[in-house]
Amino acid sequence: MTNRFSMLCVWGLFVVGMGWSWTAAAEETRRPNIILILVDDLGWRDWSGAGNDICRTPHIDALARDGMRFDQAYAACAVCSPTRAAVQTGRYPARVGVTDWIRSRFQRPGGTTPEHNPTEYVGGKKQRVLCPPNPFWMELDEVTLAEMLRAEGYHTGYIGKWHLGDEAWYPEHQGFEENFGGCDYGQPPSYFDPFNQPRGRHETLRAGIYRLPSRRPGEYLTDREADEACGLIERWKDDPFFIQLSHYAVHTPLQAPADDIDKFSRDGVTRQQATYAAMVASVDRSLGRIRAKLKELNLEGNTILWFTSDNGGLDNNGNPTENAPLRAGKGFPYEGGIRVPQIIQWPGVIPAGGRSDVPVSSIDIVPTLAGWAGVEIPSEQVIDGIDLGPHVVAGGKQPVPERPLLWHFPHYRGGISPYSILREGEWKLITFYDGDPELYNLRLDPGETSNVATQHPQRVKEMGERLHAALEAMGARFPIPNPNYDPS
Repeated sequence: MTNRFSMLCVWGLFVVGMGWSWTAAAEETRRPNIILILVDDLGWRDWSGAGNDICRTPHIDALARDGMRFDQAYAACAVCSPTRAAVQTGRYPARVGVTDWIRSRFQRPGGTTPEHNPTEYVGGKKQRVLCPPNPFWMELDEVTLAEMLRAEGYHTGYIGKWHLGDEAWYPEHQGFEENFGGCDYGQPPSYFDPFNQPRGRHETLRAGIYRLPSRRPGEYLTDREADEACGLIERWKDDPFFIQLSHYAVHTPLQAPADDIDKFSRDGVTRQQATYAAMVASVDRSLGRIRAKLKELNLEGNTILWFTSDNGGLDNNGNPTENAPLRAGKGFPYEGGIRVPQIIQWPGVIPAGGRSDVPVSSIDIVPTLAGWAGVEIPSEQVIDGIDLGPHVVAGGKQPVPERPLLWHFPHYRGGISPYSILREGEWKLITFYDGDPELYNLRLDPGETSNVATQHPQRVKEMGERLHAALEAMGARFPIPNPNYDPS
């Protein structure tokens, strides 16, 4: 048991006078259970507690009332796989080497797994720069939170979307003893059992989701994932466990039960928006079932619930969702692309109703949960995140040391040019590798409506130098000039 865990156990007995207490610590010193819920593509305001007037999320709202909500939580990338790598390791995607979403086997020429990850730069004649290739998997030498926890006696289970490599790199090879659904898919072939495309062009599409065999034709995927999570909780109730529930929802294809869609259909709401709201509702329903199971088994007092998303919402002029007043959405370097919901709850330890405006990131998940679990991070493992534990346990009253946050997306993708981002305090610099930089003051202009780079050339220069140096120090790969560039 590490010092952090021991101190929490002792401290929890003496904080009753502050208006709250760690009742679990008074009863036992068993390490806390951990349930990490990572939703795919859930935007920062895609829940009713954030003011969304289409989605209805009573269970997410209740979690926020019972725990701490973060108003400036960020995904480590504006697309999924890099953030998922950061969630597993506590390291920036640029350090891990996964900086774009990973192509599944059915999305590659030949549909096979190469012997090695690609290394040659890529790009066409109409692109100003050549870009480093993205890998097809996260390397196994990355140490995951599951591996750390399992070594200390935790049961570890993974449910839902993985998207960090082919079969040899699935969750069971990265510290998880159980895996229901984690594979190379970036999105499900179908949200309805048997979760496949019978006439799909690749065998993996025809087979359906890995380790989620058909059991009730037509069953909705999010409900199945919740079933698997509740089953693991029931099975492991007598021992500490870590379950990561990574819902495939609310990623495309936009599919939901017709009855659920009808609940959100009304004048002024498109069918697409109603379907999206129904998908969000399925995630909310899943959370409700998990909390009910914890209560049934008397586990809620010793279980940490961490709820967040892997990138900003998919915003195409309000379809299927809307990130306003933040700018843009998934994939883009603006706040709508990287700002996500985040709620952490631990009854008796984290004061209910807390709210924090401290900028935090996916990279903070590993060091915070490892600290609460009393698990040592290997000394050779460079961690970019920080332990938010003292801040959270103090209800946001314990300050977090100010630090820069950065992002690195050295790729062209769907009208998006290669970029890197540095946030320092209220300032946010976006460096485009084939265009001019942009600078925003997020305190004065959270919607990023006014690029003030030309008014602050020295700040742009200095921030750009610090950003490049930080990325270079972690071994990031950068775009390079394209010798064959032909704008005609």
